[in-house]
Amino acid sequence: MSELTLLILRLVFLLLLWVFVFMIVYALRSDLFGQRARRMAAPVAAAAAPSPPAAAAAMTEPVVAHRGPPSADTATPTRLVITGGPREGMQLDLPAEQLTIGRSSESGLVIRDDYTSTHHARLMLWNDQWVVQDLDSTNGTFLDGARVTLPTPVPPGVPVTIGTTTFELRR
Repeated sequence: MSELTLLILRLVFLLLLWVFVFMIVYALRSDLFGQRARRMAAPVAAAAAPSPPAAAAAMTEPVVAHRGPPSADTATPTRLVITGGPREGMQLDLPAEQLTIGRSSESGLVIRDDYTSTHHARLMLWNDQWVVQDLDSTNGTFLDGARVTLPTPVPPGVPVTIGTTTFELRR
């Protein structure tokens, strides 16, 4: 082999090593700090919000469009109470439509532990009933000990576990 060929092979190998190092650094950064999220304009963000799959819509109650926050005379839970984990005893008023849960500082409920993903789960008000949806988290979301794979209704008082934190919905 000529010296020129060896030099070119060495440079290509060195370039591939550096690409590999940068890929590792990027993966570590995104795992530690999460993906960078871009803020969208308000009308576009509302149109881009995902709708719950048909499994959540096929609940026992008839499909009725949700109009505003639940009234005081309904049995819809209005509070989230953390019953286990580092923030045990904390109470949070539930928003009108949805609550995101995860390590991200942009989440409505921030849970900082090693077993929680950046965007872990979402609680959504669907037909006057709260539904939990796992957002493809690594360690899963559990409703009364069973892993949630589809959007699942959350009855009041039933424990939901995300990472090392357990919470319940209460009226």
